[in-house]
Amino acid sequence: MREWGKLLLNYKFALDEVSTKLNILNEELQFIQNYNPIEHIKTRIKSPESIRDKLLRKGLPVTLENAKAKIQDIAGVRVICSFSTDVYRICDMISNQQDVTVLQVKDYIANPKPNGYQSLHLIVEIPVFLTDRIVQVPVEIQIRTIAMDFWASLEHKIYYKFDARVPDDIGRQLKEAADLIASLDRRMFSLSEQMQEYRQEQRV
Repeated sequence: MREWGKLLLNYKFALDEVSTKLNILNEELQFIQNYNPIEHIKTRIKSPESIRDKLLRKGLPVTLENAKAKIQDIAGVRVICSFSTDVYRICDMISNQQDVTVLQVKDYIANPKPNGYQSLHLIVEIPVFLTDRIVQVPVEIQIRTIAMDFWASLEHKIYYKFDARVPDDIGRQLKEAADLIASLDRRMFSLSEQMQEYRQEQRV
């Protein structure tokens, strides 16, 4: 158990690093442009039980080596933004940092899942500086809008309630709701753009 504890501690350190990077970006943009693209940040680390279950689902022995090599979302960060443009902006900013290595990008905003799920997923590798060595630790970053997060939260609860066997009619309604939320995101962004134009006209 001590070895598992040491492993998870490294993922905690990586989460701390990523959270600090995101907060710095947000505060700098607030200072420079008087605008916060990030509404809030959530972090989580998979429990040993969750790691075990995922390895078993993959048909792999439950070992530290397999956990490190085969599971890239042990550490997770969820970044909630106002608009989809902010999602891509934050993605570009974090990806372009010199000590961040992007391992994988999945754009479920441009290409939503069949059930309507929308979010941008990154797997990045972060260096963690320990007392005697540097370890590279993968972290999953999910970036989505407030509206997308609202839908995903409710979908997860419904999915859990039906034990992953969601009736077709409810699944269809969830997809329709996801489409409405995507339309709402676009509408709210348009309103924000109009507001900015209005403010600029008032200053002239």
